[in-house]
Amino acid sequence: MTRAFLVVMDSVGCGGAPDAARFFNGTRPDTGANTLAHIAQACAEGRANEGRSGPLRLPNLDRLGLGAATRLAGGDATPGLDAVSEGAWGAATERSLGKDTPSGHWELAGLRVPWEWTYFPTDGDAFPEELVADVCEISGVDGILGNCHASGTAIIAELGQGHIETGRPICYTSADSVFQIAAHEDHFGLDRLLELCQRIAPRLHEMKVGRVIARPFVGTSETGFTRTTNRRDYAIVPPEPVLTNWVQDAGRKVHGVGKIGDIFTMTGIDDCVKGSDADLMQSLQKCVDQAEDGSLTFANFVEFDSLYGHRRDVSGYARALEWFDHEIGKVIAALRPGDLLLLTADHGNDPSWSGTDHTRERVPVLCAGVGAREIGQVEFVDVAASVAAHLGVPAFGPGRSFL
Repeated sequence: MTRAFLVVMDSVGCGGAPDAARFFNGTRPDTGANTLAHIAQACAEGRANEGRSGPLRLPNLDRLGLGAATRLAGGDATPGLDAVSEGAWGAATERSLGKDTPSGHWELAGLRVPWEWTYFPTDGDAFPEELVADVCEISGVDGILGNCHASGTAIIAELGQGHIETGRPICYTSADSVFQIAAHEDHFGLDRLLELCQRIAPRLHEMKVGRVIARPFVGTSETGFTRTTNRRDYAIVPPEPVLTNWVQDAGRKVHGVGKIGDIFTMTGIDDCVKGSDADLMQSLQKCVDQAEDGSLTFANFVEFDSLYGHRRDVSGYARALEWFDHEIGKVIAALRPGDLLLLTADHGNDPSWSGTDHTRERVPVLCAGVGAREIGQVEFVDVAASVAAHLGVPAFGPGRSFL
């Protein structure tokens, strides 16, 4: 029986979104954003040499069709990505109105978001007084810090010491539909932070805010504050069954790797492991070695986005891509006959772009195990339909299989 491994390279977009002009980073539209092409260009021009040097080297992904998919999506040159494909390749377009994690993952799992997300204002206080009062009541404090749009690493550097001194949680948002709470694991308490996020999440979900995210950190003002891997996302449950449900309802096993369990609130997922991307690569390899016949493994590698895209670190993003390419080569080599490995992304985060937000882009679709051919231009929802078709389980979304 066949198996499927659906791997999301978080934020690894390839440009060319037809509606990019509708989406902004600050005052600049996303028209022309292209995460992969611009990183490759910077590497070729010697502008991404911190911790690495030379052209972007992604031989395993390129053999699956990454360079070809990038050119198909956006038409931009991708120096170093031009090998003849040994996989099935294409580029996918998102239709939902967000360029965020839930929108992208829900669509990849077969469900277009059926509403518009709520976003918080950029001027003045970001959050309504009633919401702030609820946070204070749940956590037993007399106020919050932040109450604004901010970068997560920047705001804990700015407000971390004040948080320790006052006990007030740091609450902030971004261009996504998200409410984030940062707190020190030792001074505030990790369990206390998670309980606060879990209890406030239903209020935010009623407002159609996509996620409440717990952002624990450690450190001191002298040594610096650092976020830990104990992040937890409390997301809205998808309003209709998605790929994970389709597979599980057919009596198959579904394994999550990374933040997949949080994104889908474990709906249709039997088990899920978390950790750093290095940890998750080991977990993905273990699934390839041990997952049951007929199973789905759904993985997300987030550090492209969280560590490098939002921080506009081109060199770091390039290093992460090259590390991933090397490691995914081992995964490809371990696939069994009949297995499908499908690599894609949920949105873009062009580190050469203005602002610190995601960028609206098409994403690559690269398939190992199903022969070499051009898939062409497809939609996000077609990914779910294709995985379901490969596994031989019914698909109920609007997508069509490209396999």
